[in-house]
Amino acid sequence: MDNHIVIMAGGIGSRFWPMSTPECPKQFIDVMGCGRTLIQLTADRFDGVCPRENVWVVTSEKYIDIVREQLPEIPESNILAEPCARNTAPCIAYACWKIKKKHPNANVVVTPSDALVIDTGEFRRVVEKALRFTDNSSAIVTLGIRPTRPETGYGYIAAGDPIMTDKEIFTVDAFKEKPDRETADRYLAEGGYFWNAGIFVWNVRTITSVMRVYAPGIAQIFDRIFPDFYTEKENETIKKLFPTCEAISIDYAVMEKAQEIYVLPASFGWSDLGTWGALRGLLPQDKSGNATVGPDVRLYESKNCIVHTSEEKRVVIQGLDGYIIAEKDQTLLICKLDEEQRIKEFSK
Repeated sequence: MDNHIVIMAGGIGSRFWPMSTPECPKQFIDVMGCGRTLIQLTADRFDGVCPRENVWVVTSEKYIDIVREQLPEIPESNILAEPCARNTAPCIAYACWKIKKKHPNANVVVTPSDALVIDTGEFRRVVEKALRFTDNSSAIVTLGIRPTRPETGYGYIAAGDPIMTDKEIFTVDAFKEKPDRETADRYLAEGGYFWNAGIFVWNVRTITSVMRVYAPGIAQIFDRIFPDFYTEKENETIKKLFPTCEAISIDYAVMEKAQEIYVLPASFGWSDLGTWGALRGLLPQDKSGNATVGPDVRLYESKNCIVHTSEEKRVVIQGLDGYIIAEKDQTLLICKLDEEQRIKEFSK
């Protein structure tokens, strides 16, 4: 199989301010304090699925140098610059049309750059199973995460019946918006509902033909760009035509409309790391529920806090319960964890 990985890395991670900023968003930061940034961890977990020369990154023009620096083993021609943000459907089309030009039988995994996976061995097993399924079919597979709680912050996938040839893969009945708590409780109790991780698997023949049906405007734009890929005209043509794409997610453009959509439920310790609270839940905690990232953080009579510091300085905290303390580049945030939805407001 001619396997390729597309990493979407254009987001600005505004909910993780001040650690994440428009100049260097969270996908390029060592969020976990493990010595690897989120985009590096994303690329690492596909080792063994395909060689690094088959890894592609779609990102904003202003992050090209950061991607080069953090993923030097990826060919420069595989780092695709979006002239402007146009959501995930044009982002995915950009990568898949370009891959198809030189790899017409490519089998592709599309993944966000800023999620976390704990069990990378199980992740690779699931991804390889999905790739085998899509290699010689017109199927689209999305990975569904088995829910561990009634989460209201994720979209859900409602599974139908298992397919005849593999009881691990199910048809998709529907994609569900982020639910309220009552609906999330019902999803968990009923079973058959999975978190939508935004990880998709298909071959390039399938996605380009499906987009011609359900997102014809975007498909027509990339059909016009296609002849200029790998030529000196490519950058000029992208800058001219990419901004004319409709700004729409792949879920709305394709996934909710297409016919041959399947879900492969999985459990590999996934989190989208969307909030400081989610990060606190994934980091090691002391006996008082505090999680810290930083070279010298000391807590006294404090509990249920997350402290994230990037500078080489001592941080001493006393008497706080349920707070975010985050510092970067001369900015310090001290915010109640249960008020973290206001961080976008604070960052302005």
